[in-house]
Amino acid sequence: MMGKMDKKISAFLSWLEVEKGYSQHTVTGYGRDLLEFAAGIDENVGVRNIEAVHIRRFVVGLYGRNSAATVGRKLSSLRSFFKFLLREKFICNDPIIGIAGPKVGKYLPVFLTVDEVFSLLEAPNRKDRFRLRDCAILELLYSTGLRVSELVSRDILNLDFETEMLRVRGKGNKERLVPVGRPALEAIRAWLPLREQLIADRARRGREVEKKALFLNGRGSRLTSRSVERLVKAYGERAGIPQIVTPHALRHSFATHLLEMGADLRSVQELLGHASLSTTQRYTHLTLDHLTKVYDKAHPNAK
Repeated sequence: MMGKMDKKISAFLSWLEVEKGYSQHTVTGYGRDLLEFAAGIDENVGVRNIEAVHIRRFVVGLYGRNSAATVGRKLSSLRSFFKFLLREKFICNDPIIGIAGPKVGKYLPVFLTVDEVFSLLEAPNRKDRFRLRDCAILELLYSTGLRVSELVSRDILNLDFETEMLRVRGKGNKERLVPVGRPALEAIRAWLPLREQLIADRARRGREVEKKALFLNGRGSRLTSRSVERLVKAYGERAGIPQIVTPHALRHSFATHLLEMGADLRSVQELLGHASLSTTQRYTHLTLDHLTKVYDKAHPNAK
């Protein structure tokens, strides 16, 4: 039986999905945080009875077993929840006002050098069963800066070979058009015959056929984010790259290399699908570091 709080959480999650267009992954994350909070509240206590002391007790209990970033995220989930309750007039006062989150260190994206990216792109070889698919995935990630969730959700019809553009549905269900480089397009063309073969093999086994997905696994089903993360990591290790390589590291590399080559911040923001320019500005620190190194190495009076 659902408690009073659980019903309001369900209403909030439904609002996030239907009205805000958040992905199922994001909605699930909010739900997990809020249910964790609700677990410490008596099920007969309604949201109108929630006070600041309940929230402080919850936050204090998080320290020691969660990072500052995780504590901050859970507190952010609560803020969004109580704003929703206030707007819908389920509560008269916001109990979270005045409660500060932990100080989180400034996050700097991890990225690869241009040479490391090229080594990664060349890592798949003829011994790999899905070399053509994996080459296409690596090329597309670096060419477009896609999030891994955006990559695996792409359908073949989202890619226009003639205009060399990919239609992407990102966070908040927002669509954007992203240019695709020719190496990535050629790699995808090379993968398509194997894709058709996997579809045909699945049909012969009497299984429901997946005709839409751009990238498939060995069983002919849509490839998952976890599978892409595993293959990117494996190729990074094969390429001898010292750090763990992730799809997000390729996204960061895409943005950093564009800025290093003179692209303006607004354009990079559009390509990445960032809602706020401040999110994209994280990369300016990296490009300033790059410029400083170039200056120190090249200028006669740098030292």
